[in-house]
Amino acid sequence: MKINWGTGIVIAFALFMTFILYFVFEVQSNSKYDNDLVVEEYYKHDSHFQEEMARIQNAHDLQQKPSIVYSEEGVKVAFPANFESDKIKGNILLYRPSNKKFDFNTQIMLSNSALLIPKDKLVKGRWDVNMEWQYNGTKYLTKEVIYVN
Repeated sequence: MKINWGTGIVIAFALFMTFILYFVFEVQSNSKYDNDLVVEEYYKHDSHFQEEMARIQNAHDLQQKPSIVYSEEGVKVAFPANFESDKIKGNILLYRPSNKKFDFNTQIMLSNSALLIPKDKLVKGRWDVNMEWQYNGTKYLTKEVIYVN
C-alpha cells in the first residue's frame, strides 16, 4: 500500500490532534494538575483595589514599620516598640501561590510587641504574607514575600 502526500499530512494532523487532546484530558482529570484561580471571587477582590492601595500607603508612610522576617523558629512579625501592643488589631494571611490548600489566617496577638508563626505550620517554598492591621483607628496593609527553607 502506497501513501501519497495528502494522506500523510492528514494522518500527521490526526496524530497531532490526538496527542494534544490526550494532554488536555489528562490535565483536566488529574488532581495533580490543580488549576484553581489564584484568588476566590476575583472581581469582588478587585473592586476594593483603591481602598487596599490607601492602606498600603498608610503603612508605607510610617516612620517605623513592622517587620516580617523568616528565621529558624518560623515567621516573626515584630512591631516597633513605640506601638502599644494592646491597641493593634488585625490578622495575617499566609498565602501559598502554588497551592491554596496551605493558606491560613492567624489573628495578631502580640507578646513583647512580636508574633511568631511556628516553622512547623509552614511548607518549604514561597509564601506571600499579607498583614491587615489597625492602630488608633487607622487601617494598614503590609505585604511581604518570604521563602521558607
